[in-house]
Amino acid sequence: MTKSIPNMFTLGNLFLGMIGIILATTGNTSMAAIMIIIAMLLDGLDGRVARALNAQSEFGKELDSLSDVISFGVAPALIMYTVALTGINDAFAWTVTAIFPMCGALRLARFNVRPGIPGHFIGLPIPAAGGVLATLALFHEEITAPYMIIAMLLLSYLMISSVKYPNFKKIGLPKKAIKFTPLVIIAAVMVAVFFPEQTSKLIFVPLLLYAGYGLKQNFRKLSRKKRQEDRNSDEAYHSSDR
Repeated sequence: MTKSIPNMFTLGNLFLGMIGIILATTGNTSMAAIMIIIAMLLDGLDGRVARALNAQSEFGKELDSLSDVISFGVAPALIMYTVALTGINDAFAWTVTAIFPMCGALRLARFNVRPGIPGHFIGLPIPAAGGVLATLALFHEEITAPYMIIAMLLLSYLMISSVKYPNFKKIGLPKKAIKFTPLVIIAAVMVAVFFPEQTSKLIFVPLLLYAGYGLKQNFRKLSRKKRQEDRNSDEAYHSSDR
């Protein structure tokens, strides 16, 4: 029974992702975004609960990845499509919408087969990317479709990039604290349900800063690479003079 507890959190994540999809198709984007945020909470808890209970397994790892593709790949992309992309060329809108979960699936597959760097993720984690996209969709009245598309493609790129992001999932959860997790979830759900737009927009800020950290690191990496190439070019030029 204990071994199945982390998987219940993961299935809860998947369930909320599906509810988010249904809400998006009915036009309730605020609540759809809330479902993604609560799914993020469950996704953050399942691994911690598994480690606290010593219930980690390959089955749980694969189930988590499959759930994440739905909750943080398909659902946020569909939320964005319903609020910002329906008024443009269908083929282009469908392609942009599909690229996001495709990059998310690639990101998860890479995570599952390649050893990571201790304390870091390689590429923007799909829960963070999905959270940014779902909450960004709530600003569709202030931000026009072209900027939404750019943001969507940028998030897609960051997921499959080689940028290092801090990994907070390794922060442990004391075994005694597990019994309080249902209360935390219930409290989070109540706040989110009563204040959907405010909660979503508040969560958007730290998620955006996290995604932006990787973008900054990427520009820094490219800048260092260019300086190194210029240095090598200068050295080659001077050596040819001699």
